[in-house]
Amino acid sequence: MSNGVFIPIVDANVIQKRIYIIRGRKVMLDKDLAVLYGVPTMRLNQAVRRNLKRFPPDFMFVLTKEETSNWISQNAISNSRSQNVILKKQGTNIKYLPLVFTEQGIAMLSSVLKSDRAIDVNIQIIRVFTKLREMVMMYKELREKVEEMEKNNDVNFKKVFQAIRLLITEEEKPKSKMGFDTGSN
Repeated sequence: MSNGVFIPIVDANVIQKRIYIIRGRKVMLDKDLAVLYGVPTMRLNQAVRRNLKRFPPDFMFVLTKEETSNWISQNAISNSRSQNVILKKQGTNIKYLPLVFTEQGIAMLSSVLKSDRAIDVNIQIIRVFTKLREMVMMYKELREKVEEMEKNNDVNFKKVFQAIRLLITEEEKPKSKMGFDTGSN
């Protein structure tokens, strides 16, 4: 913070691109968090493992081998050692299964990673999660309004079409003549 103004260390779009939906939850992978925090993945995971009581299953979970294999194939995670997902040369065995953190788990990370950068990045990540939640709520409200408008317009359109049908089917009444009748026709 500078003069009471928060200056982001990491762009919000960078954070948002690293939020995934796994097991139906918005989460971030340990390797992505480690990059954002500026620490090796192994250090982040060691800090978490030393404080496992702070990370119940709704805060953090470990991907299964199958999930990790699927994740790698779907998202082309490379085999570099700097990332948490490390495959043996044969490509068959997964050496390290990734830790996956929910929003609450990410908030808890600030209590085990105590660097200023970790604190600042955590603030940014929580803000992005909050903004995403607000966007989802706005989308839901907008969808509900559109659905309500469709219902109302269906009724209104039915009335309009009924009126048009009445106009079309109504027999034309003979028009009364205007002016004086001179009797010549």
